[in-house]
This record gives sequence, C-alpha cells and structure tokens, in this order.
Amino acid sequence: MAKKLDLTRTVYELTQEYPELIEIMADLGFTEITKKPMLLSVGKIMTIPKGAKMKNISMMDVVTALTEHGFEIAGEMPDLSASAKPGSASAARPDTTVAAKSVPSSAANPDRVKTVPADASASRTEQLKTYLKRLGRGEDLEAVRADFVREFGEVEASEIMQAEQELLQEGEPLSEVQKLCDIHSALFHGSTTEEKIANAEKEVQASLLRKKVKEELAKKDSYPKRDYTDKNARAARLEAIPGHPLYTLTKENDVLAARIRQFRETRDESLISAIRSLSVHYAKKGDLIYPLLKVRYGVSGPSEVMWTVDDEIRDELGALAAEKEHDSDWNARADAVLKRAEEMIYKEQNILFPICAVNFTDEEWYSIYRDAKDYAVCFNVEPEVWEEAENQKPAVGPAAEGEVVMPGGHLTIEQLTALLNTIPMEISFVDAENINRFFNEGPKVFKRPGMAIDREVFSCHPPKVEPMVRKIIDDFRNNRRDVFPVWMEKGGRTMLVRYMAVRDKAGRYLGTVELVQDMEFAKEHFREES
Repeated sequence: MAKKLDLTRTVYELTQEYPELIEIMADLGFTEITKKPMLLSVGKIMTIPKGAKMKNISMMDVVTALTEHGFEIAGEMPDLSASAKPGSASAARPDTTVAAKSVPSSAANPDRVKTVPADASASRTEQLKTYLKRLGRGEDLEAVRADFVREFGEVEASEIMQAEQELLQEGEPLSEVQKLCDIHSALFHGSTTEEKIANAEKEVQASLLRKKVKEELAKKDSYPKRDYTDKNARAARLEAIPGHPLYTLTKENDVLAARIRQFRETRDESLISAIRSLSVHYAKKGDLIYPLLKVRYGVSGPSEVMWTVDDEIRDELGALAAEKEHDSDWNARADAVLKRAEEMIYKEQNILFPICAVNFTDEEWYSIYRDAKDYAVCFNVEPEVWEEAENQKPAVGPAAEGEVVMPGGHLTIEQLTALLNTIPMEISFVDAENINRFFNEGPKVFKRPGMAIDREVFSCHPPKVEPMVRKIIDDFRNNRRDVFPVWMEKGGRTMLVRYMAVRDKAGRYLGTVELVQDMEFAKEHFREES
C-alpha cells in the first residue's frame, strides 16, 4: 500500500509519520534535516516545496525520489518547473498548444505523428511531449527512440525535462511520466544502459546550469562578448598546458575520481580521509574562480549553484570522518556524498572550466596561477611550473596619482601610514647599510626618537647591547638565520621582541625589521581557557 505524503504539511510532521524521509531528503541535498535542533525549529514551519526553493533543489528530483521510495504524493502538486523570466520564450508561450502539421508516419499506428515546428522553442517542447505521450500509450520504445534520435540528436536534456514537467502540470500521472526517463539514454553513448541513464541524469543538471549561465550572459550587455562555440575546445587546450590552473585542477579531479572508484571497489574507509583533500580544490575554486566570474563577467550561476554544493560535500565528508561507528547508514551517506562529488567533477569539466576558458584573459590566468601557489598541495598533485606565467610581472590595478604601488595593491601615503600605525606592534626598519629608515608612530615601550632616522642603528644601543645587535644583523646578512626572538619583562608586562631578516624574492638581504609586541593579551587568553 502506497504511503500518502501531503506536501502542504511541514517537514517535521512528515518525518514524524515517516522517519525514513530524513535519509531520503538528506540524500537529495536537504542536509540540515539530519540535525535535530533544525528539525525541531525550522522543520516545524517549513514544507518540502519551500525548502527545495530555498536550497535550489529541483522539485522534479524530489517528487521522483519520493515516488521511487513508495510514496504517493497527496495534496496540491507543486510547480515543478522553473519560473519563466520576463521576455523569455517560456514566459511568452501561450497556454494553448502551438499549431503544428501532422502527417501519418506508420499505417500500423495511425497515432504516430511527426511534428513540424511552427515556433522554434515552443514547438520543440510540444514535439517532445508527443514522443513522450506515444511511449505512455505503450508504443514500442525503439520505434519512438528512432524518431527521437533522428529529430533531436542535438537536443538539450533540459528540454526533455521541461516537456516532462509540462506533462505533469497538464495532469499526466507522475508514474507514467517516470516511465519515460529511459528515452534520455538515446542522447548519450555508454557501454551499458546503466551508464547511459546515469550520464543522462548528470546532463540534465549540467544543461540547466548552462542554460542559466547563458541567460545571465545574454542580459549582461556591458560585459565582454565571447565566442562560446568552441568553449570545450578552448578549455581542452588550456588543460593541456603544464602548470596552467586548468591543467592542475583537472589532474586533481582525475585523482579524486580514481579515489572514489577505489572506495567503491574496496570499501576502504581510510579513503574518506584522503578524499577530504578536495577541500583544497574547492577552496581554490571559491577564492580564485567563482568571484571573478560573478564580479567581472556577471556569470553568477556557478557561484550560486556550485559553491553551496561544494560546502555541503566538504561538510558531509568531515562529519563522516568524525564518526566512529561505520554502520549501514554511514556507508549509505558515504556513497551519497561521493556521488555528489563525482557529479561536481562532471560539472567542473563540462561547464565551469569551459566558461572560464572563454572568459578569462591571459593576465587573469597568470594571477590565478600565482595566487594558487599559496594553497596546500591537493591529492599529491604537485603544481608544475607554467613558464609563460612565470615570465609575466604581476598586474596591479590602475593607481591614482601619489599612491604607492606594490605587487599586492596600491595605497595612498595616508592609508599606508595609518595601516602601519594600526598594527599592534612597534615597527622599526634598518636597511642593508645598517641605517635606521622607518619607525611607525605612537607610544612605545622602547623609545625611538625621530632624530634617529638616517643614523646608524648601532648608535641607538648602549655599549653592552651593541655586540649582540651586530651579531644578529651579521647572521641575517650572511644567511645564518632569519629570525631572532627575545622574550623579556618590561614595566611588569611580558614583551616579545622579534628581529627578522628582510629579503627580496631572490633571497637578497635588504635589511632588518624589529617588531615589539605586548603579549599580556595572550596570558589573559590562556588564563581564561584554563
């Protein structure tokens, strides 16, 4: 007997009646449902359709999963299609079906028709619905597939999904529409039926994201125009350049995919910890790619859709690694999150990287390459040298007149002075010739009169301290050490004085910086902790 599930009831009410819903919904991406405080609070006011809208999860996926688990949807059926935007083809589509010519294509089956589009986008949907209805009436799958492949070899999977959603809205039983999913496999090529269907489901999600990105780009007339016809070829070329960011990210994805396969084959639970290294891969996307696409090119789809999924995958892997009992529930969750990670690889290689390839300039790729050096090695994929980028000087934005330009940005003298004065340390800089060149302003424990600027540093120390100062600087100059810390009590307070060698990128000695920091705050912190 089917379990009736009323989508107008709250999540809390439904899970009380059907506890198995928690696992089903978590697998779909409603990860908060596993947290009891959230279920007891937000769950008492949230319905599944509202939650899906907030989490950007397709209600089509939700309803399909629920039905597969034996639930019968009761109450008002939610809108399973995305809202049409003003000016879009779907928004302009009339409620009546689009006119089309129909000619018999089989005497044995007079209902079989070949639809000739009268309006490009609307008729395509109507024609797809015709094929789906033929399947629903029991027509031979291979006969329908033959017509389908002939007419729609280049169709986007999202168009099929749209047709299915419209059939549901027109009153077609969900159970009947579900039978039609196999037609997706006609679009793809794999060695087994299972592979074809799996690829089809991934492509549905990928095509929806591509559609969103295309819509955003079409609206952003002020952004650079790009030729998107060869985006995959462009991405492939960049991925083949040793050291290029896409080269490194792709190699990381290859290792991740291999580790996921290895886990499935061996169930070696230690691999979960190894797979968690994807957090470095995701951090690079989140810091270096998503913001650039959104801010400079107006492509917000990846940051809105992928970034949230990245966080959920990373959090779930962390939660699994922290749990001591690895029972059947743990294994089911592991399989579910690894499937999401695998799908993210697909989306990166087929959506994200091609979008970046046709948008980012060479200078932007150089910057990403340089910034990526600050991240930990991911999956033991050691970054290779990209010679082209190494030969380029870092690009800095246009500086206003009077600003100090540095590799990390540009500041006015007023900003730079205030910044150095704000740092909670006494800062002194002595150049390579042992001359005092800079003291930051403000009250100091160790007095530094302004008249000491441009004087030799040794003249500022009493005779008994001067030998130690000379020895420290000499060690710095001759690469015998890089830092010399001194802890002391001054005025009843604990102070840390650090002398540090200042060197350029080539390691050439430029001078010595002295940093004096009051450490009483640390003592108070640890006293409170204990």
